[in-house]
Amino acid sequence: MILNINKQCGFFHLPNDNIVKTIGVAALLCLVCSVIVSGAATLLKPTQVANALLDKKNNILAVSGIDLTGKSVADAFSQIETKVIDMATGEFTDAVDPVTFDQRKASKDSDYRVELSGDQDVAQIGGRSKYASVYLVKEGDAVSKIILPIKGYGLWSTLYGFIALEGDANTVSGITFYEHKETPGLGGEIENKKWQASWDGKKIVDASGQPVIQLIKGTVSPETPRAEYKIDGLAGATLTSNGVTNLVQFWMGEDGFGPYLEKVRAKQSQASAMADKNTLEQG
Repeated sequence: MILNINKQCGFFHLPNDNIVKTIGVAALLCLVCSVIVSGAATLLKPTQVANALLDKKNNILAVSGIDLTGKSVADAFSQIETKVIDMATGEFTDAVDPVTFDQRKASKDSDYRVELSGDQDVAQIGGRSKYASVYLVKEGDAVSKIILPIKGYGLWSTLYGFIALEGDANTVSGITFYEHKETPGLGGEIENKKWQASWDGKKIVDASGQPVIQLIKGTVSPETPRAEYKIDGLAGATLTSNGVTNLVQFWMGEDGFGPYLEKVRAKQSQASAMADKNTLEQG
């Protein structure tokens, strides 16, 4: 129909260097291209969503401690239970579906976003979602690993990652950063597997319950005071190192996963006390 109208109007009989014809052809070409691009985006969206979910599962599995030998991602991830917590109370909630909940999007949604004051926002994220995902690796009925999403600003970018804690909710068993724009060879060393492995066995909170884990300048040795709370700094990347310290302390603290982790540790203490009591009674 458009072609017929244009022919009737003499559009295609205009000289090739005519400005009207040039603009008309360009507009028609843009219209055709936009339809093609929109159609491709619509058709590919399910694949993009599936790939994003697969990548997320791979990053969670990377710190889970699950033996992946001979297992597909789906089989390995079936050993992980996904839950959602209310960040203010630390309690599990069914207010959102744990399978479809997108914490990253929720942190930008006014219905879910909680603004952080300057004193609270040590991780420089502006705000967080009032709900958060936690990933639990279980051995029978017992939780052996707790995997938590973390993020915070480094030197050039927001760092996104996961940290895994042992069932005591205090001992680090793994950490990974999967998205950032830090300088390769400097702040980008947060991707270094050897450096990530140095977190294993470190403690998050001290006897007072405050998150004190931190990166230091230089390296940690057995003689370093309170070495159990300290990680090797990133050489030549002081601001990225500070950013990692700040983001981990934020998410492990009272404005992050602190209320949830405190409840887990309290249950562990109660269970331990009960076991000791039973042992004394039996003795």
